[in-house]
Amino acid sequence: MEDENKFSYFFLGLGLGVAVGLLFAPSSGAETRDMIRSKADESKDYLRRRGTELRDSANDVIEKGKTAVSRQRDHLSAAVDAGKQAYRDAVSTATPDAMQGL
Repeated sequence: MEDENKFSYFFLGLGLGVAVGLLFAPSSGAETRDMIRSKADESKDYLRRRGTELRDSANDVIEKGKTAVSRQRDHLSAAVDAGKQAYRDAVSTATPDAMQGL
């Protein structure tokens, strides 16, 4: 309940601040509206540009992650293959007496 009051007071203050700002603005209403419109357009362009940059950055991180996982998978696969080959070599060179212990 208390949080709702905080939000309502915040929005009330925001509205009053905008109203006072517009009343005491050094420009005419039309000039102020044009300025607000141009700033909104600039903000939109900035957010679009920033969103594109973040998306590209995320794609780069994903690609680096895929590369690292692929490289680790290759290393693990090579290690498993080397272990299998070492086991085969050990079994093929073992004597029949040594095989009974297995």
